[in-house]
Amino acid sequence: MFSKDPRIAVIGLGYVGLPLAVVLADRFGTVGFDIDPKRIAELQGGFDRTREIEPDRLKATRLKVTDEASDCAGRDIYIVTVPTPIDAQNLPDLSMVMAASETVGAMMAQKKTVTTPIIIFESTVYPGVTEDVCGPIIESCTGLVCGKDFFLGYSPERINPGDREHTIDKIMKVVSGQTPEVLEEIARLYGAITTGGVFRAASIKAAEAAKVIENAQRDINIAFMNEVAQIFGQLGISVWDVLDAARTKWNFMDFQPGLVGGHCIGVDPYYLSHRARQVGHEPKVILAGRGVNDAMAQWIAGRLHAARFGKPGKVLVMGVTFKENVPDLRNSKVADLISALKLHGHLVTIHDPMADHDEALQEHGLKLDQAAFEKHYEIVLLAVPHKSYLDMGSAAIRKLVAPGGILADLKGTLGSDADWTL
Repeated sequence: MFSKDPRIAVIGLGYVGLPLAVVLADRFGTVGFDIDPKRIAELQGGFDRTREIEPDRLKATRLKVTDEASDCAGRDIYIVTVPTPIDAQNLPDLSMVMAASETVGAMMAQKKTVTTPIIIFESTVYPGVTEDVCGPIIESCTGLVCGKDFFLGYSPERINPGDREHTIDKIMKVVSGQTPEVLEEIARLYGAITTGGVFRAASIKAAEAAKVIENAQRDINIAFMNEVAQIFGQLGISVWDVLDAARTKWNFMDFQPGLVGGHCIGVDPYYLSHRARQVGHEPKVILAGRGVNDAMAQWIAGRLHAARFGKPGKVLVMGVTFKENVPDLRNSKVADLISALKLHGHLVTIHDPMADHDEALQEHGLKLDQAAFEKHYEIVLLAVPHKSYLDMGSAAIRKLVAPGGILADLKGTLGSDADWTL
């Protein structure tokens, strides 16, 4: 379809879009678009607030970033990487991917290409969204016919924030296309940027479905671990001791209990369950897992409160991002834990060296305290084991605990040095 190297536009420069755009720019003429002018200014200055791309790498890239849609007109390939969250009722929120489809349509309408454009979606969606929702939006914006004047593709993102091993240039990419010819062009594109190879999915819907079940599977397995942690907690058995023993079996799947947040595992199962209900199937297993994981923060708060014999006190929560060593606050269940502790009457102080203070306040109403280590607390909870906390050592963390207080460790990283863990 393309007789030369394609010109590419990546729409959305967050955790998914920026790493992809930077790698693409090494091989193809690529422009990255984001509607946030502050984000663009930061990237142009060599700063990535997600910390996925190092400053030296960002400054050296050939990627052009912009918040001007006109800079993306007439591209051969558009790749959409915008977020797809859930709303307050845990229903899919497709507003951003729909808006991005309109934006791509406007970009295509500004300047025609000599080739037939391909629009690839990487945003997580339920099966059918690319062809049944996004394609018609682009048609309505351009007057073009999908499958004739432009084509669709889908390649699910597999970005794991903070993971420096499974990066976009090393992982296998699942690809799909509207026709066999389009599929081969998309396979050629991704095959040029990753050493992990490409897998050609049978259809766009199959590729969309693969993405949601990857994370739904993890969610269900973690829910099982959370449930057994609750059972063993009642029995006075350490779930970590149990896991140490169970891991010795060759086919034991090593999932661990804890809070399930972030933009993928805690969200994608709701996309699958929504689509299931649309076709008349009640997704019992998927939603049971979600129910266990969503309630985990309240259960932990209750256990900590009971460890204090029901007496409220001063609590230091160390870490509020959804996982260690990343600044990502999206869907952080530590925020739910803090709310639950406050409902029990505890006075909560929050510290996190990775999180952005303004974002924490805006997204979760949480105020971070830079002077938190100057005080003492009845409960010190290591909620997110950032490297900087582990580098302190358990003895230094212990010094923050008031006499008679509790050092609590949510993920069991301090071992026997903690007074309380799951």
